[in-house]
Parts: sequence; structure tokens; C-alpha cells
Amino acid sequence: MSDKPAKQDLNDEPIDDEIAQVLRAVDYPANKDALVDAAREAGVSNDVLVLLDGLPEQDYANADAVEQLLGSNGGPGLSI
Repeated sequence: MSDKPAKQDLNDEPIDDEIAQVLRAVDYPANKDALVDAAREAGVSNDVLVLLDGLPEQDYANADAVEQLLGSNGGPGLSI
């Protein structure tokens, strides 16, 4: 029996927490590069860096704008 699914389930919440931490730390409006830079400075996981780096190149007015876009990519969104 593999423990891979359990690991994925356990990682979902910390990733949401890491993203929320980054979104709260950024000065808005911010572009994708500012979000990725803030994530790197915060030392978040590579999964979070990849997720943020996959965002469209645009300016985001606030954390809600980023969260809505991340939530529209198949996830339920984040609560920050």
C-alpha cells in the first residue's frame, strides 16, 4: 500500500497557507513577478512557486484578485 495519496492530502493545506502568506505580504497592485519574488523571499515550496509563476502576466489589484484566479484553475480558491 502506498502512502502517496495521504502525502498529497496533507500537502494541500500547507500550500494554501503558503499562498495566503505570500498574498498577505505583497504590496498591491502587484504583477506576477512581484508575487513570485515575494514567494521566493518567503521561502515557500516549489509547488507554490510553480503555481504563482503560472499566473497570467498582468497587474493584480489585491489578494482577492489573485485568489479568485487561482480558485478558477480547478481549485476551490483560498481563504485568507
